[in-house]
Order: sequence, then C-alpha cells, then structure tokens
Amino acid sequence: MLSTPHMGDWELEFVKEAFATNWIAPVGPHVDAFETEFCQLVGTSHSAAVSSGTAALHLALRLIGIQAGDEVFCSTLTFIASATPITFLGAKPVFIDSDRISWNLDPELLSTALAQRAKIGKLPKAVLLVHLYGQSADIDPILAACDRYEIPLVEDAAEALGATYKGQNPGTFGRVGIYSFNGNKIITTSGGGMLVSDDSELVSQARFLATQARDPAPHYQHSQIGYNYRLSNVLAGIGRGQLRVLAERVAARRRNFEIYQQTLGDLPGIEFMPEASFGKATRWLTCLTIDPEKFGTDREQVRLALAAQNIETRPVWKPLHLQPVFADCEYIGGKVAEGLFQDGLCLPSGSNLSDADLKRVIQAIKRVNAVKT
Repeated sequence: MLSTPHMGDWELEFVKEAFATNWIAPVGPHVDAFETEFCQLVGTSHSAAVSSGTAALHLALRLIGIQAGDEVFCSTLTFIASATPITFLGAKPVFIDSDRISWNLDPELLSTALAQRAKIGKLPKAVLLVHLYGQSADIDPILAACDRYEIPLVEDAAEALGATYKGQNPGTFGRVGIYSFNGNKIITTSGGGMLVSDDSELVSQARFLATQARDPAPHYQHSQIGYNYRLSNVLAGIGRGQLRVLAERVAARRRNFEIYQQTLGDLPGIEFMPEASFGKATRWLTCLTIDPEKFGTDREQVRLALAAQNIETRPVWKPLHLQPVFADCEYIGGKVAEGLFQDGLCLPSGSNLSDADLKRVIQAIKRVNAVKT
C-alpha cells in the first residue's frame, strides 16, 4: 500500500492500560495526556483531540466565525477534506494555485488577490492554508498578507506533522491549526485529529462543541448545536505511543525519498517534489513528476504498469477547482497545480517499507522506462 500504519510496543501498552482501567469511551487520562504531549511536541499552548482532521477543521472554521455566505480562500492542490468543512458552514471556497517551490499555495498570488479584493471591499473571511505532502508552505509572506487585512489564517497541517518551517512546526503560526491521524498519515490513531491554538478560549470552545455542546448541568442541557467529535481514550493511547516514535517515522520516510531519488533521479523526465529552502519536509509521501516526452510514457501508464504488479501508486491530488462538486467556485492562478496533477505520481512511502519493497518499486519503474524508450 501507499502508506500503511506502523505500530509498535508503546501503543500496545497504552491501549492495555485503557482496557485495564476501563477508560474506553471519549475523554479519559490518555486524551488529556495526548493533548499535553502534542502541545509540547509542536510548540503550541492548547490543543483538543478530536475524531478526525476534518472534524478539527470544521470546528476551527466555526470558531473563527465563518458563516453562510462567507468566502474562504483555500489551497487548490489538496484532498477534498480541506475544503468540505467550508461548505458545512454554508460558506464558499475560493481556490488559489500552487507555487513550484513547495507545491503549496502561492504567496504572491494570495497577496495580489487580497489587494484586489480590498479595493472592491470583498475580502474573504479567512485563508485556509494547506501544508502538502509533508512540506510546509512559505508561511511568512502568507501570514503577512493575512495580517495586512486582519484576516485569520487557518493551517491545515494534516499531512505535515513533523515538518518544520524556519525551525518551527507548521500548524502553529496562524490563529488555529489542525492535524490528522488518519490511518495513512505519518503517525496514526486509526482515525483522529488535533486542533491547536495559542487561544485558550478558542480551544475550550472546541472541546465544548466537540462534546455535543453540553451545558454544565446535572442533566443533559444544550443551548447550542454541537458535534460528537471527541477522540476516545483508547485511540488517544495509540496516539501517545505514536508520538514517541515520530522522529523515527520521519527519518524512515526521508530515507525512502533519498533512495528513490538516488536510483530514479537520473531517469529522463523524472523530477522529484523539491524541498524548499525554508524548511524540512517529512516526505510523508514521495512524489515525483513524469514528463511523458522525455520518459517515453505518461504518469497514468506508469501507474497502471505498477498496479499490474500489485504496487500501489496514486496521482498527485486533483486540484479542487477541477472537481465537479466545486465547478461553480472561483479559482485564482494559472496551471501549476493542474500540471502537477497531470504529471505527478505518489510512490509507496510507508515508514515500514523494507529495502526489498523499495527495490521492487524502483525496478518496476525502470522496466517501464526501458520498454518505452
């Protein structure tokens, strides 16, 4: 598979503890400890553990005041879950193209678009920045553009836990950030997410809304509509174990990338996702582009050839402005994201891949090239 879960001994011990103490349901000591340890790891003050990254993003947008009819600027090159929470609130995404340096949201496009919107009095209510495939976007100019117009920045760091931007963790720069612990992420709780912020009241409200917005009372009383979004104590135990091996998981994925780059980088038409000079990428997924004229065939034919050998690869995310469900949404930019989708391929990247696994993928790609050239 592309990116499989990688479990160890710590996770099992924490789960056993949850069973032994019968702390199974949402809330519990592992949830509290997971939140504390996560804050210490990423360098933020407050966090709320929830059922998914999507849930965290939904809460984040609601808590910064996004309402029906609002517009939110959003990265276009990402998974759909980055944008669907905007629609949950009746708001509308406006998609922004990528830069070539990091494949993330283009800071210059954002700055120009905000200046143009300011002139006509139609600024978005938020900017939702995605950190893609384990690499941070160029945060400083993006945050500066947002601050210039007093627009809150929400960071979707679902794919970027363990990455850095100028020594700091992406997800901790904006008003609020979110992370994902889905089964394919660099660490996993099988399903889960985290909302982080230095705003203690915002995080407190996130916990309140995530537990069905239950008012303090001996009976069940509700003055607001909330959600069943809290993480269970069992899954938080898995998360605590995974946090302890995050550095090892990052090192393993970066090693995967280095082996792929050393063995495939000289093939004609192959270019790997660059690592921007402003940070360190986790290489959550190893991504490359294939120039069909130089390589001899296109990305899709390579994908199909590897699939025939039971090797899972996947195209780079289809830009959201090209998705049918967002056909009526505004798009700002050119063809960078579209080109990355057309030519981009994600290779098997799990931290538990063996050298034999990597060799099999590499040989399969070389065979495709040898046949086509």
